[in-house]
Amino acid sequence: MAVYTIAVTTGDRLCSGTCDYIYVTLIGAEGQSERTLLDNWGPDLGRGSSGCYSVEAPKPLGELLLLRVEKDPFFVLPEDEWFCTKIVVTTPNGEALLFPCHRWVSRGGDLELRGGPARKIFEDTLPVLLEHRKKELEQRKQAYQYAVLSEGLPKCNAFKTGLKDSTENWKDFEELKSLFCGKTSAMYDYVTAHWQDDDFYGFQFLNGVNPNMIQLCSQLPPNFQVTDAMVKPFLQEGTSLEKEMKKGNIFFCDYKTLDGIQTRVYDGEQLVVATGFCLLYMNPENKLRPIAIQLLQQPAKENNIFLPSDSETDWLLAKMFIKNADSIHHQSINHLLNTHFVVHGCALATLRNLPLIHPLYKLLIPHFRQTFHINTLAQDRLKDRSGISSRVHQSESTYSSLCLPENMAARGLMSVPNFHYRDDGLELWGHIQSFAKAMVDRYYPSNDDVIRDSELQNWIKDIFTNTFLENVRSEQLAQFITMVIFRASAQHAAVHYGQFDYSGWAPNNPLLMRKPPPSTKGVSTMETIFETLPNQGETVAMVSDLWIVTTKFIDFVPLGSYPSEHFGEPSTLEIIRLFSERLASLGEKIAKRNAKLPVPYPYLHPAQMENSISV
Repeated sequence: MAVYTIAVTTGDRLCSGTCDYIYVTLIGAEGQSERTLLDNWGPDLGRGSSGCYSVEAPKPLGELLLLRVEKDPFFVLPEDEWFCTKIVVTTPNGEALLFPCHRWVSRGGDLELRGGPARKIFEDTLPVLLEHRKKELEQRKQAYQYAVLSEGLPKCNAFKTGLKDSTENWKDFEELKSLFCGKTSAMYDYVTAHWQDDDFYGFQFLNGVNPNMIQLCSQLPPNFQVTDAMVKPFLQEGTSLEKEMKKGNIFFCDYKTLDGIQTRVYDGEQLVVATGFCLLYMNPENKLRPIAIQLLQQPAKENNIFLPSDSETDWLLAKMFIKNADSIHHQSINHLLNTHFVVHGCALATLRNLPLIHPLYKLLIPHFRQTFHINTLAQDRLKDRSGISSRVHQSESTYSSLCLPENMAARGLMSVPNFHYRDDGLELWGHIQSFAKAMVDRYYPSNDDVIRDSELQNWIKDIFTNTFLENVRSEQLAQFITMVIFRASAQHAAVHYGQFDYSGWAPNNPLLMRKPPPSTKGVSTMETIFETLPNQGETVAMVSDLWIVTTKFIDFVPLGSYPSEHFGEPSTLEIIRLFSERLASLGEKIAKRNAKLPVPYPYLHPAQMENSISV
């Protein structure tokens, strides 16, 4: 008689426990155990509980291959699904094997788990294990199917899911402030006080919610009709626009991607988006300021160049239209497309092509936690932005643009002062890359191992066919994994968690402009501004959404934390530990810097960012 010890852990999330009967069967290379009920004295399998049980077999089972879990009704009680996090089996000779589960178990849904070290397909030789891998992926592909959200976009999953009435305009900014006194943050309060300052306006293109548009300007686009005479009063005395461009002190944002997009109809009229340019100057005090704005792409008599010397309302209105274009680009491209869609596609490919035992599945699955859930819930809203995302994906999106070091270099931003997003992001990229390389080296010591892994090759092919639409290729596995983890954690944190801080005060980052961009100078008033901004009901709805989606929930899992155990190998766990240590050290460094800054940048603090896109 051989006795095996079974340690079973139930999840601590709401309703994880069960009153149903749970049975396990051990399947080894030399036989299998009896179907054994998990039953100790007192309650079993309650929420957050752990329990040890004995499973007997007539003789030692040899190498343990699979663990079968079955769930039967408890008398006539209705089903309560059980969330099992892991099962650890200790063999008669003292060897402990981890069987990760991390899923809900239902009646009639027999579950067979693989345990032990991560294994590539060519390392499995037994027919029963090869068949298990095949069956697991067939079931995944049936459950996780592709659907086209919009032509030209990465494919999404095919899941289905089954205030705010006031149309009054705001009277003044004080009325707008009073309505949201209950929803605030330190950064929101700072934005409310400084949003009209040109210094702070420029600062946001580097360290606000969308640090992805600004680029170095070495030559003005031919359709940006700015002259040296126009901007000379706003440059350092004795210099010129050409001289400052040569010094690397002139930057611009170009919103040509939005030109010609299909916008929503508002009050029977098609809304007009400012698709033009904003020119910025880094002055000797290292303060970035806007010095010229052209609201549309094509030069015309009605397409004025707005300057800081214009009337207060003209200049304010021009800056607001640029920030509206920036918000549209941020939400549709830099947030939706370049984090949610990219990671979603990689997650689908992972579930369709890599079985649970595969090392890359174990490595990446924590970074896809709840991504399907949040994307599916938001799918109807995403359709409104899919046309914009599609245009950019087809015309501009490249693999290198998703890799932060290449992105920063291409935009000429490697030496810009006070660029905290870049500084923190590059350090994070380096730590994630070291982690990814160590993991790849652990399981793929040679290029031949990569080539021989047919599941890995199918995974890569799936991603580039359905997510990148065959536009790009990646030859370096560690670099690609770095990109995926960075997009799922750091990049999403950078473009997501500052949304309420910077856009909660609606005039700072207006998500809607109800009137077209001004075509004439000198006629705007404060009434014009409030007629253009979202009305009361629209503002409340938008800001409420931002407050909700940027709230951190109790099941928040920070980058570098892996509470769902998938690896049991000591060498792999050591790689994870070192990764967590490096992130903790970076967090301390960021916290010390932020304590000295008038406007801190907390969004890339490792402890403040989620391991995955879960909101």
